[in-house]
Amino acid sequence: MSTEYAVLAGGCFWCTEAVFKQIDGVLSVESGYTGGRTENPTYREVCAGDTGHAEAIRIGFDASKVAYSDLLDIFFATHDPTLLNRQGNDIGTQYRSAIFPQSEAQQQAAKEAIQRTQADHRDAIVTAIEPASAWYPAEGYHQDYWQGEGQQNGYCLAVIPPKLQKLKKQFASRLTKA
Repeated sequence: MSTEYAVLAGGCFWCTEAVFKQIDGVLSVESGYTGGRTENPTYREVCAGDTGHAEAIRIGFDASKVAYSDLLDIFFATHDPTLLNRQGNDIGTQYRSAIFPQSEAQQQAAKEAIQRTQADHRDAIVTAIEPASAWYPAEGYHQDYWQGEGQQNGYCLAVIPPKLQKLKKQFASRLTKA
């Protein structure tokens, strides 16, 4: 088995990380920053909106168990791809909806996923397909946030459970059995 990677930005990385940790075939989910110009950015710098980076997740997955296109379908179903540079109360380019394909095949799959998603939405899909760029892991306290501190964080309690409910309703067959 070889690990493939998907890099996705859909608002707060705490919220997207929590979703993808539930998927069978996902081997790892790391919160971090990509798509900007600042080397080794900090959370504070990214949140200020001046680095060009997006809060993103890097998903390590076993393609024999879960297809990249399935990950994209889950991505589009669990955030609002019609909002430009925002998700909920998080506003700024650091919260943009973006896909960072790691190969030509992923680039094509991203285009197809946007077309599928647009067919189900009246409003325009604004998710950008951006070039793969340097990946910077977020500080340690951001990793696995929902499993720890996040379940006492009011913001996370308001945002993550509805995403997880949607995930369970629409993608029950894709969830880990544990």
